[in-house]
Amino acid sequence: MLRRMAVAVFALGLIGAGLFWLATIPKTVPESALGAHTPDLANGKTMFFAGGCASCHATPGQDDRTRLGGGLALKSPFGTFHVPNISSDRRDGIGGWTEAQFVTAMQKGTSPDGRHYYPAFPYTSYQRMSIPDLRDLFAYIRTLPAEQGRVQEHELGFPFNIRRALGLWKLFFLDGRPFRPDAAQTTQWNRGAYLVNGPGHCAECHSPRNVLGGIVVRQRFAGGPDLEGQGWVPNITQAGLGNWSEDDIAQFFEFGDKPDGRPILGSMVPVIRNVSQLPASDRAAMAAYLKSLPPVEGPPRPQRR
Repeated sequence: MLRRMAVAVFALGLIGAGLFWLATIPKTVPESALGAHTPDLANGKTMFFAGGCASCHATPGQDDRTRLGGGLALKSPFGTFHVPNISSDRRDGIGGWTEAQFVTAMQKGTSPDGRHYYPAFPYTSYQRMSIPDLRDLFAYIRTLPAEQGRVQEHELGFPFNIRRALGLWKLFFLDGRPFRPDAAQTTQWNRGAYLVNGPGHCAECHSPRNVLGGIVVRQRFAGGPDLEGQGWVPNITQAGLGNWSEDDIAQFFEFGDKPDGRPILGSMVPVIRNVSQLPASDRAAMAAYLKSLPPVEGPPRPQRR
């Protein structure tokens, strides 16, 4: 009897391991899915600033935001992530990648060597971007300076250092759906919705997270604790921006000043540095979309001592 039980447990273990392996296979985008494309470098530059690529990937300690050698350390409740080199260097950056590998990384969170990327890289938002925009972005990044050097590995303890398990995480939080325009809304609103939810990945910082690190959908954009432990990220629904007009929001994106004249501080400074480079029409579109968000109450903010 004990032997049969042991055999049954062993068989169930093998079945479970097989199911786990199949469920966590990293997904990719094949080259055949891309088709012909003529890169638009101007659009790629717009996507670069909308995505805030330099904010994380520019090498710390220097002022040239086009030198994307990585090295920034991002602290989180799960450990410390070290932002990689995404410069045009063929060995240490992404200069040797194919378009399909870049699109795969951005939409599927899978590396060229077939490993899951950690969602500190916000591919849950970048998956909303269109393939032409991603290809333009890739083409633009390849025009920027090549930077040598690879950053250190992430510092994560067990079980967060098991990358394969991210395949299960993706089953819950990576739905694979691209942005779909809302036919009931204006062209401007849809452009703003695309920029905010796709390349801008605003919800990644401005939403509370659950214990698995996924965004709490019902409180999207409602603010919450900063994942790096640097304070509190504000609510950007009408519960937080109710007194702001569309013009206030658009001017904030351009100059970084609040309606009362106070300048923005902290981690939003590099965001404004990027968004201010967008065309005025894009900043206005983002403002129109954000102003349309219904009020949502976020988690209670701790009382200051």
